[in-house]
Amino acid sequence: MIEGIFLWAIIAANVIVSYIGFKDQYFYRKYLFHVGSIRAGEQVRMVTSGFLHADEMHLAFNMITLYFFAPYVYGELGNFSFLIIYFASLIFGSLLTMLFHGNEYSYSAVGASGAVTGIIYSAILLEPRIAIYGFIPGYLFGIMYLLYSIYGMKSRTDNIGHTAHFGGAIGGYAITIIKQPELLQESTFTVVVLAIPIVILFVMAKTGKL
Repeated sequence: MIEGIFLWAIIAANVIVSYIGFKDQYFYRKYLFHVGSIRAGEQVRMVTSGFLHADEMHLAFNMITLYFFAPYVYGELGNFSFLIIYFASLIFGSLLTMLFHGNEYSYSAVGASGAVTGIIYSAILLEPRIAIYGFIPGYLFGIMYLLYSIYGMKSRTDNIGHTAHFGGAIGGYAITIIKQPELLQESTFTVVVLAIPIVILFVMAKTGKL
């Protein structure tokens, strides 16, 4: 199978679906993540919302980030495992969002961020020496990305699914370790450090600070 074929298929799907949503507000509203609609039986939104984006900048950031990190995942685990991690992270992100916002019937969000965060976490676990922009350690980028997500969850100043970032991170983190349990011994520092923002999130949720 062609290396990276699923990456390009996912990027194409995100670009096409997002641009349809940019031009067609009915389409956008029909497929975004909306708690009330999901609770009414439209669970398909938990997947389709991961291919819509708030604007072109949101789309570009997610796809460029995915393009940078994905090769570490499919290069090490193969195309099918990459696909599994991507969609599992997307679904984990939607499930966590329902857990946090399931009683907020008007809550809505869009974005591939949950799936992309899962790929980021997987890539950093598999290659801890990744350097973002040539000098930012991968594990530090992962932590900063999720801490920014906590800020987004608290401020709610946009329509981006920040809560999904954490669900995606959990999905990518867990599946990668399940597939390569030796990482627990070989990359103990990275495994522990990447767990920190996830733990912070749940502590904040438990103490009512979100």
